[in-house]
Amino acid sequence: MPLLIEKHKKERTFLYLLVGSGMEDYLLEAREELKRLEHIIYVSLKYTRTVDVIVNAIQRMVNNFDLIIEAFLEKARREGKIESLPKSPALRATHVAKLYPDDKELHRNITFYTFLKNILNSTHGRREEFRRHVTLVVELENSTAEMTIDNLMNCEKFMHQFFTYAWETLIGKLEENDEV
Repeated sequence: MPLLIEKHKKERTFLYLLVGSGMEDYLLEAREELKRLEHIIYVSLKYTRTVDVIVNAIQRMVNNFDLIIEAFLEKARREGKIESLPKSPALRATHVAKLYPDDKELHRNITFYTFLKNILNSTHGRREEFRRHVTLVVELENSTAEMTIDNLMNCEKFMHQFFTYAWETLIGKLEENDEV
Protein backbone atom coordinates (compact mmCIF):
# COMPACT_ATOMS: atom_id res chain seq x y z
CA MET A 1 0.00 0.00 0.00
CA PRO A 2 1.55 3.34 -1.03
CA LEU A 3 2.08 6.01 1.56
CA LEU A 4 1.45 9.71 0.92
CA ILE A 5 3.59 12.27 2.66
CA GLU A 6 2.89 16.00 2.60
CA LYS A 7 5.72 18.51 2.82
CA HIS A 8 5.12 22.23 3.09
CA LYS A 9 7.69 24.53 1.58
CA LYS A 10 7.03 28.28 1.55
CA GLU A 11 3.26 28.18 1.11
CA ARG A 12 3.41 25.36 -1.46
CA THR A 13 2.38 21.82 -0.68
CA PHE A 14 4.22 18.95 -2.28
CA LEU A 15 2.94 15.38 -2.20
CA TYR A 16 5.44 12.57 -2.32
CA LEU A 17 4.38 9.04 -3.14
CA LEU A 18 6.49 6.42 -1.45
CA VAL A 19 6.30 2.98 -3.03
CA GLY A 20 7.21 -0.26 -1.28
CA SER A 21 10.86 -0.82 -0.46
CA GLY A 22 12.37 -2.02 -3.71
CA MET A 23 15.91 -1.77 -4.92
CA GLU A 24 15.15 1.54 -6.67
CA ASP A 25 13.98 3.02 -3.36
CA TYR A 26 17.16 1.87 -1.61
CA LEU A 27 19.29 3.43 -4.33
CA LEU A 28 17.34 6.69 -4.28
CA GLU A 29 17.78 6.88 -0.52
CA ALA A 30 21.50 6.13 -1.01
CA ARG A 31 21.66 9.08 -3.40
CA GLU A 32 20.14 11.30 -0.70
CA GLU A 33 22.64 9.93 1.81
CA LEU A 34 25.45 10.90 -0.58
CA LYS A 35 24.11 14.45 -0.63
CA ARG A 36 24.16 14.51 3.16
CA LEU A 37 27.74 13.20 3.11
CA GLU A 38 28.78 15.94 0.70
CA HIS A 39 27.23 18.56 2.97
CA ILE A 40 29.11 17.22 5.99
CA ILE A 41 32.44 17.21 4.14
CA TYR A 42 32.18 20.44 2.18
CA VAL A 43 30.14 22.59 4.59
CA SER A 44 30.15 21.25 8.15
CA LEU A 45 33.85 20.41 8.24
CA LYS A 46 34.66 23.85 6.84
CA TYR A 47 33.19 25.54 9.90
CA THR A 48 33.43 22.83 12.57
CA ARG A 49 36.74 21.03 12.37
CA THR A 50 36.18 18.32 14.95
CA VAL A 51 36.62 14.59 15.06
CA ASP A 52 32.91 14.23 15.81
CA VAL A 53 32.09 15.62 12.36
CA ILE A 54 34.54 13.15 10.78
CA VAL A 55 32.86 10.30 12.69
CA ASN A 56 29.48 11.55 11.46
CA ALA A 57 30.78 11.53 7.85
CA ILE A 58 32.05 7.96 8.24
CA GLN A 59 28.66 6.97 9.66
CA ARG A 60 26.98 8.46 6.57
CA MET A 61 29.28 6.40 4.34
CA VAL A 62 28.39 3.24 6.26
CA ASN A 63 24.68 4.10 5.95
CA ASN A 64 25.18 4.54 2.21
CA PHE A 65 26.84 1.13 1.96
CA ASP A 66 24.00 -0.43 3.97
CA LEU A 67 21.41 0.95 1.54
CA ILE A 68 23.32 -0.20 -1.56
CA ILE A 69 23.86 -3.66 -0.07
CA GLU A 70 20.14 -3.88 0.67
CA ALA A 71 19.46 -2.97 -2.97
CA PHE A 72 21.69 -5.85 -4.12
CA LEU A 73 19.89 -8.21 -1.73
CA GLU A 74 16.50 -7.00 -2.97
CA LYS A 75 17.57 -7.76 -6.54
CA ALA A 76 18.66 -11.25 -5.46
CA ARG A 77 15.30 -11.73 -3.70
CA ARG A 78 13.42 -10.69 -6.85
CA GLU A 79 15.49 -13.12 -8.91
CA GLY A 80 14.71 -15.94 -6.45
CA LYS A 81 18.29 -16.38 -5.22
CA ILE A 82 17.26 -15.74 -1.59
CA GLU A 83 13.96 -15.88 0.26
CA SER A 84 14.49 -13.27 2.97
CA LEU A 85 16.93 -10.54 3.89
CA PRO A 86 19.37 -11.14 6.77
CA LYS A 87 18.77 -9.03 9.89
CA SER A 88 22.22 -7.57 10.69
CA PRO A 89 24.21 -5.34 8.32
CA ALA A 90 27.34 -7.51 8.67
CA LEU A 91 25.38 -10.62 7.66
CA ARG A 92 23.90 -8.72 4.72
CA ALA A 93 27.36 -7.75 3.49
CA THR A 94 28.71 -11.31 3.71
CA HIS A 95 25.54 -12.61 2.06
CA VAL A 96 25.99 -10.22 -0.88
CA ALA A 97 29.62 -11.27 -1.19
CA LYS A 98 28.52 -14.92 -1.39
CA LEU A 99 25.73 -14.15 -3.89
CA TYR A 100 28.09 -12.34 -6.26
CA PRO A 101 31.43 -14.20 -5.95
CA ASP A 102 32.80 -13.05 -9.34
CA ASP A 103 32.08 -9.33 -8.86
CA LYS A 104 35.47 -7.86 -7.92
CA GLU A 105 34.21 -4.27 -7.72
CA LEU A 106 31.55 -5.30 -5.22
CA HIS A 107 34.06 -7.26 -3.13
CA ARG A 108 36.46 -4.30 -3.10
CA ASN A 109 33.69 -2.05 -1.82
CA ILE A 110 32.52 -4.55 0.80
CA THR A 111 36.11 -4.71 2.07
CA PHE A 112 36.13 -0.92 2.35
CA TYR A 113 32.76 -1.09 4.11
CA THR A 114 34.14 -3.47 6.76
CA PHE A 115 37.16 -1.17 7.19
CA LEU A 116 34.85 1.79 7.85
CA LYS A 117 32.79 -0.30 10.30
CA ASN A 118 36.00 -1.24 12.13
CA ILE A 119 36.94 2.44 12.39
CA LEU A 120 33.53 3.28 13.86
CA ASN A 121 33.59 0.40 16.33
CA SER A 122 37.14 1.06 17.58
CA THR A 123 38.15 3.62 20.15
CA HIS A 124 39.58 6.66 18.48
CA GLY A 125 41.89 9.52 19.30
CA ARG A 126 41.96 13.12 18.17
CA ARG A 127 44.75 15.19 16.71
CA GLU A 128 44.85 18.86 15.67
CA GLU A 129 41.20 19.36 16.43
CA PHE A 130 39.77 22.76 15.35
CA ARG A 131 42.57 23.06 12.73
CA ARG A 132 42.73 22.40 9.00
CA HIS A 133 44.46 19.05 9.56
CA VAL A 134 42.02 17.65 12.10
CA THR A 135 42.64 13.90 12.29
CA LEU A 136 40.72 10.93 13.62
CA VAL A 137 43.30 8.37 14.81
CA VAL A 138 42.23 4.75 15.26
CA GLU A 139 44.40 1.88 16.47
CA LEU A 140 43.45 -1.22 14.48
CA GLU A 141 44.65 -4.77 14.99
CA ASN A 142 47.81 -4.52 12.86
CA SER A 143 48.00 -0.84 12.01
CA THR A 144 46.93 2.69 12.75
CA ALA A 145 44.31 4.43 10.59
CA GLU A 146 44.21 8.19 10.30
CA MET A 147 41.22 9.92 8.77
CA THR A 148 41.70 13.53 7.68
CA ILE A 149 39.57 15.93 5.64
CA ASP A 150 41.54 15.04 2.51
CA ASN A 151 40.99 11.31 3.14
CA LEU A 152 37.26 11.96 3.57
CA MET A 153 37.14 13.79 0.24
CA ASN A 154 38.78 10.79 -1.46
CA CYS A 155 36.37 8.41 0.29
CA GLU A 156 33.44 10.54 -0.90
CA LYS A 157 34.64 10.19 -4.52
CA PHE A 158 34.98 6.45 -3.94
CA MET A 159 31.40 6.36 -2.64
CA HIS A 160 30.15 8.17 -5.74
CA GLN A 161 31.91 5.62 -7.95
CA PHE A 162 30.35 2.75 -6.02
CA PHE A 163 26.91 4.33 -6.18
CA THR A 164 27.24 4.78 -9.95
CA TYR A 165 28.43 1.19 -10.30
CA ALA A 166 25.52 -0.11 -8.20
CA TRP A 167 22.98 1.97 -10.13
CA GLU A 168 24.29 0.74 -13.48
CA THR A 169 24.46 -2.87 -12.28
CA LEU A 170 21.00 -2.97 -10.71
CA ILE A 171 18.92 -0.53 -12.77
CA GLY A 172 20.83 0.37 -15.91
CA LYS A 173 22.90 3.14 -17.39
CA LEU A 174 22.64 6.53 -15.70
CA GLU A 175 21.15 9.16 -17.96
CA GLU A 176 23.01 12.43 -18.51
CA ASN A 177 20.38 14.47 -16.65
CA ASP A 178 20.56 12.13 -13.62
CA GLU A 179 22.91 13.57 -11.07
CA VAL A 180 24.79 11.36 -8.68
